[in-house]
Amino acid sequence: EAGFGDFFALLKPRVMTLVVFTALVGMLAAPVALHPVVALAAILCIAVGGGASGALNMWWEADIDAKMRRTARRPIPAGKVTRDEAFGFGITLAAFSVVMMWLATNALAAGILAFTIFFYVVIYTIGLKRRTPQNIVIGGAAGAFPPMIGWAAATGTVSVESVLMFALILLWTPPHFWALALFMRGDYDNAGVPMLTVTHGRRATRAHILAYTAILAVMAVGAAFTQIGGPVYLAVALVFNALFLRDAVAIWRRDEGAAEADNYRVEKRAFRLSLWYLFAHFTAILAEAALRGLGIGGWA
Repeated sequence: EAGFGDFFALLKPRVMTLVVFTALVGMLAAPVALHPVVALAAILCIAVGGGASGALNMWWEADIDAKMRRTARRPIPAGKVTRDEAFGFGITLAAFSVVMMWLATNALAAGILAFTIFFYVVIYTIGLKRRTPQNIVIGGAAGAFPPMIGWAAATGTVSVESVLMFALILLWTPPHFWALALFMRGDYDNAGVPMLTVTHGRRATRAHILAYTAILAVMAVGAAFTQIGGPVYLAVALVFNALFLRDAVAIWRRDEGAAEADNYRVEKRAFRLSLWYLFAHFTAILAEAALRGLGIGGWA
C-alpha cells in the first residue's frame, strides 16, 4: 500500500526545490513587495503546482520510467502507486494550486501557473517528448516559468526582467541535459525517447551544446545591465559563463574514442558545473535585489 513517502516522491522534490527557489527570486526581485503571508501562500501554490506537474508526468511516463535505470525506482514502476492514483493526485493538486494562487494573489499569476502545468503535462510530456529531439528545449520552457509566476504574483504584470529570468532557465536547460545525455545515452535508447544523442548522434549533440551555451553566455552577461543586474551579478555571470563556455568548447572538440576511454570526464564536469550555474545566477539576482533595497544596488 502506498505511503506518504511514495506520494511525496511523485512530486519530484528535487525539481520542486529549483522551481521554488527561482520563483522566490522572481518574487523578491520584483519592485513591489508582497505581504509575507501572501508571499508564503504564493510560493506554496507554486510548489504544489510544480509537484502536480511532476505527478502527472510520472503518470504518463510510467512505461518508459520502467525501462530507464535513472527512473526505474520511481513509485509507479516500483509498484508502490498505481497510475490512476498518480493521475488523481496530480489533477487534484493542480486545480488546488491554481485556484489558491488566484485567491491569494491575482489572475495573471494563477493563469501563468495553470499554463505552466498544461504546457509541461500536455504539450511537452504527452504531445512532444516522444516525437522530437528538441524535447529538452521545449521542456525547458515549462521549467522556466516559475520566476515569471513569482514576478506576476508581486506585480500583476509580465516585464522584461521576468522574461530575462525565463530566458536564463530556458537557454540553460538544453546544455545541462544534453551533457547528461552524452554519458547516459543507453537509458534513452532503451526507453525509445528521441533524445538528440539518439536521433542525431553525439557529434551533433556536442555542437548543439556549444551553440546553446554561447547564446546563453551572451544573454546571461547582458542581463547584468538590466534592472535585475548589477556589479555582483556581472561578476558571477562572467565567471560561470567563462567556465561553462570552456567546458562546452572542450565537449565540442572531443574525439569519441577519447571520450569513451576517459569515461566522459569533460561531460560530467560540465554537467556538475551546470548544477551550480543556475543557482549562482539566481542567488546573484537575489543579492542585487537585497542591495537595491538598501539603496546601494544596481549601477546607481
